[in-house]
Amino acid sequence: MLQQLIDTLKKDKAVWAQFEELFVEKEIPPKTVLLQAGEISNYVHVIKKGCLRQWFNKDGKDITIQFFFEGQPVASIDSFMNSQPSLFTIESIEPSIIISISKKNFEKLNTLYPEFKDKFHEYLYQRFRNYAQLFLSRIKDKPKERYDDLLKNRPDIIKRIPQHYIASYLGITPISLSRIRNRK
Repeated sequence: MLQQLIDTLKKDKAVWAQFEELFVEKEIPPKTVLLQAGEISNYVHVIKKGCLRQWFNKDGKDITIQFFFEGQPVASIDSFMNSQPSLFTIESIEPSIIISISKKNFEKLNTLYPEFKDKFHEYLYQRFRNYAQLFLSRIKDKPKERYDDLLKNRPDIIKRIPQHYIASYLGITPISLSRIRNRK
């Protein structure tokens, strides 16, 4: 979604010339932490290639909240918008290429290019919808139902993400996930 907006900006050379320097592209290896829980998020990242995850630590266990793939923006939204310490850690799972924009430049872009702000709001609504679905699934669905839903609606996650992260995302142990998968 934000990648589409960047691509739109690039089509108009005069507009892109104004904003090109605001975006920083970099390659990162797996297990690169872009934001540590407790830090204030000062960047939004768009994934050009690769996969990232957002997670938190609960009693020594990683709990994965969301996976992000090509074309998706990634940030600890509450931290980024309100300059509060992040509740989450964001790290790469695969070798990745990301495009980053600082909060200062993000605000500049929102002011100068209202379509960017509108697209970001669309992204926020979608992200909150995803969180609500995850929350409800954890309350009402059994682990097997959560896995079956993931298999049906997000097979890309099953194909690309290591099993221990999928188990964490589903709220179960890797052993429980292995048992569910073996019953198929």
